[in-house]
Formats: sequence, C-alpha cells, structure tokens
Amino acid sequence: MHFLDQAKIFLRSGAGGPGAVSFRREAYVEYGGPDGGNGGKGGDIVFEAVAGLNTLIDFRYAQHFKAARGTHGMGRDRTGAGAEDLVIKVPVGTQVLSEDKEEVLIDFTEVGQRVVFLEGGMGGRGNASYKSSTNRAPRQHQPGLPGEEKWVWLRLKLLADVGLLGLPNAGKSTFINAVSNAKAKVGAYAFTTLVPKLGVVRHKAREFVLADIPGLIEGAADGAGIGDRFLGHIERCRVLIHLVDISGADPAEAMTTVNGELEAYGAGLVDKPQLIALNKIDLADTELAEGFADELRAAGADRVFAVSGATGQGIEQLLDAVLSYLPDRTSTETNAAEVEELDDGEWSPLG
Repeated sequence: MHFLDQAKIFLRSGAGGPGAVSFRREAYVEYGGPDGGNGGKGGDIVFEAVAGLNTLIDFRYAQHFKAARGTHGMGRDRTGAGAEDLVIKVPVGTQVLSEDKEEVLIDFTEVGQRVVFLEGGMGGRGNASYKSSTNRAPRQHQPGLPGEEKWVWLRLKLLADVGLLGLPNAGKSTFINAVSNAKAKVGAYAFTTLVPKLGVVRHKAREFVLADIPGLIEGAADGAGIGDRFLGHIERCRVLIHLVDISGADPAEAMTTVNGELEAYGAGLVDKPQLIALNKIDLADTELAEGFADELRAAGADRVFAVSGATGQGIEQLLDAVLSYLPDRTSTETNAAEVEELDDGEWSPLG
C-alpha cells in the first residue's frame, strides 16, 4: 500500500429540500386548504476515525465529497425525506486543517471518534405552515437552506508509542524488523526508508507501536535529503530510540546532528526522552564500543545502550528501558480486540 500523509479535499453538505405548495382536493371537502409539506434536511458531512488505517492514499483519488440534498415536500402534509449523512472514514491520528493550514479544526486521537463537520441545510417550509386565520390560502414556501462547503487539508500524524530515528544507514530498518512484525526494506545504501513504517513490538507480555521514519541528515530542516516532513509522525511518541551507527565516522557528531534537526523542527521533539542505541556493535570490539558510549554521554546522552539489530545483542535491555516510559496499558493493547475484528475487504473513504 502506498503511503500518503497529506491530502487536500473539498467538502459540501447537502442542501435542504424545498417546501411544497399544495391544496387539498378530496371529494366532498369544501374549501380545501393548503397541505404542502416541508422539505427534508440535507445530509451532514461527518468524519469518523477508524482502526486499521495508516495512510491517506485513498484521498488522492477521491477529493470531492458532496452530501445529498433533502427531498422536496409533497402534498397531504408530507414532509420530504432527510438525506443520509456522508461519513468520511480517516485513520486515527488524522488532523483536519483549514485551507491555509494555520488552524487545526479537528484532531482524531481515538478509534470511533466521530465529528459532524458540516451540517446539512434545513428543509424549506411548505405552504401549509403559513396558514393562519388571516391567510387561509397561502402560496408562499421556502426553497430550503443551502449546504455548507469548505476546502480542508487532512494531515496524518501516526499514533505510535515509540519513535525510531537516526542518520541514514544507522540500521533503523534492520532494527524494526528485528523487534516487531514490520517488514521494512533493508539495503546497503542511504534512504532505503522513504516513508514512515509502523511495527507492533511484543516484549514481556506487553505491546507497543514503534514508528520508523526516514533518516535525517544535516540541513533536513531546510529541505536537505528527504527533509523533516515526516518528523510529525513522532510528535505524539512518549519516548524516542535514537540509533547511532558505531561504524560511522563520529558517533557523537552523528547524535548531535540529528538532535540539531529536532531542535530546528520544534514541536518539543528535542525535549522528549531519548534512549541512545549504539548500533552495529557486532562490527566492533567491546573496548571500542565502551569508548564510543563514553563519548556519547559526554556529548549529552542520558542513557546509552550497545545493541545489534542484526544479531539481537542488547535489544532486550533496550526494550526493558522503553517499557519504563510507557503507561500501564498502551493504545495498541487497548484496541487489540477491535483490530482483530477488522474486515480485510476493500476500503474506501466513504465506507
């Protein structure tokens, strides 16, 4: 499945149905009065957060969403049928932004969260509602109120408990494959990861979601490499695992470079708890690993773990430390039953 985390869409709620102008025509009813019914209400535009989705790719192909209008009123005081609401299903973690991206209108953080975004127009009054003691045969009616319309941006920020970051080729893909059910691409070249990856980690009877984002390089905040666009996907993480390649030229400088990009991005990322994982220790001896770990601590690292994604060395201790930052029950564990019941059929944003 292709990954898309931003999409611009057009929304229009349904207009109300017009009221009817009608008069009674039953046999043997003298001076039949007005009996035109009111129009039906137009359909609302409703957003709903559902489990099992982690991309906005469907909104690349469906960008205009228009709810149906209400049915017109009819004679014999019959009110027109109201139109069905148009329910747009989005992944948990989706934000609805204004057209200029300056205002967050809705933030979906829980499965099942449902918001009426645009209300349909009310149906117009039929002529029966205008009848009075002084107006016995009214012919006026209302056409029904128009619906609302708006252009909005959808922006997805994946909901993960733990974020994984580092320079390109730090071994993030190998690491997430080793600890979770993810199947990230692994290659001996930079930027094998082009979009964020999610994996569910199961450790000591606990589960949590780990998010891997593309590697950061110096100047990412200014657009270098893939840029810092995907950093938004770790804004909600409780703790970050920062992988540093022990075989790199200077591990301490690599850590400082990534943290500099986090600070330039903002959103409090640089202040989140970080567990520094000195990765690929299977390529170095113990003395060298200890020396680099001391350099990382001197450069500001709080906790340093020597690990190897390829062999699994040191990973258990690192995951033990991760659990200490997580709540008693993560969102993955809370919603596990709902995820297991998901239908594997084809999905569309309209349900």
